[in-house]
Amino acid sequence: MKYRSYLLIAATTLLAACSSNEKPVDLTAQSNKNASKYEFGTVTEKALSSSASLPGQLIPFNEVNLFPKVNGFVKQLFVDRGSVVKKGQLLMILEAPEMESQLQAANSRYMQAQENAEASKEKYVRLKEAAKEPGSVSPLDLDNANSKMKADLAMAQSEHSNVEAVRTMQGYLRIYAPFDGMIIQRNVSPGALVAPGKETDQPMLIIQDINKMRLTVYIPEDYVDKVDLTQPVKFTFNAMPGEEQTAKISRSANALGSMRQEAIEIDVINQNKRLKPGMYAEVKIPMVSGAKSLMVPGSAIVRSTQKEYVIAVRNGKANLVDIKEGLANNDSTEVFGDLKPNDKILLHASDEIKQGDSIQ
Repeated sequence: MKYRSYLLIAATTLLAACSSNEKPVDLTAQSNKNASKYEFGTVTEKALSSSASLPGQLIPFNEVNLFPKVNGFVKQLFVDRGSVVKKGQLLMILEAPEMESQLQAANSRYMQAQENAEASKEKYVRLKEAAKEPGSVSPLDLDNANSKMKADLAMAQSEHSNVEAVRTMQGYLRIYAPFDGMIIQRNVSPGALVAPGKETDQPMLIIQDINKMRLTVYIPEDYVDKVDLTQPVKFTFNAMPGEEQTAKISRSANALGSMRQEAIEIDVINQNKRLKPGMYAEVKIPMVSGAKSLMVPGSAIVRSTQKEYVIAVRNGKANLVDIKEGLANNDSTEVFGDLKPNDKILLHASDEIKQGDSIQ
């Protein structure tokens, strides 16, 4: 019985010790307090890689929207979407009955003018022969006959031009292929009324030349002077992974567009018709050797809806420097802005740090 009492007292003492309000001592608290809450990096200057990977898109070498030049109805249609056509091939016939009447009227006026010109010419020739006898024909009558002959001849030529103009208009009723290609869109059917319109109107047919295509790449303004236009370009289409192709830059715009980019084009032969307009490719654009750029760690860039910037530490103060991003690799990003090599910058920066904040 006495033994049990000792056990009870020991257990009670142990529980009281465990329920004490004392906490363990944190030995790292003092060291954490002394540690800086910021991480720093530096701006480095490195040579650009031998090439820059930029997106490109295939477009047809030639593309034409076919509109009617005259009012008419679609009489016959010889092609459809997907039809392969040759240059000069008849694609469509329109009909306009009023044009036949216009041609007949123009022919009638031309024949009448031609008869008048022939009669005036014969009259002038007779008067000229008669004038060989002195006093038989007055000089004034001869001059008037000559003028009348020339006027009637000019009228006949004018009516002949009208006939040719109407025939030309009739020729617009037959639509021919302007080059070898493929019909990719057909928007009319036999019996449809068509009329000349604006470029914003829907075309009758759209034809593309896909035997040779243009791979268009837009070079950002910051790289325009660093692109080596003489070196071959390597590219891989997203739809054909692993099939790398090589070609030379065929032409460049030599001007910046609305997006501050310069367009370059690479001619690509579509031998097996595997390539389709609109396909995307990753293009490795060769760069001029020796060109250098400023690089910063990717985590140092702060991206907001208004701008992109890094926080440079100058004289212990935060300095927000606006930048533009360039090429990026695994651990660093090319930047353009008011920075210099070896500038001290803040890593893992955020928009909570404002201009002029103390950075220790």
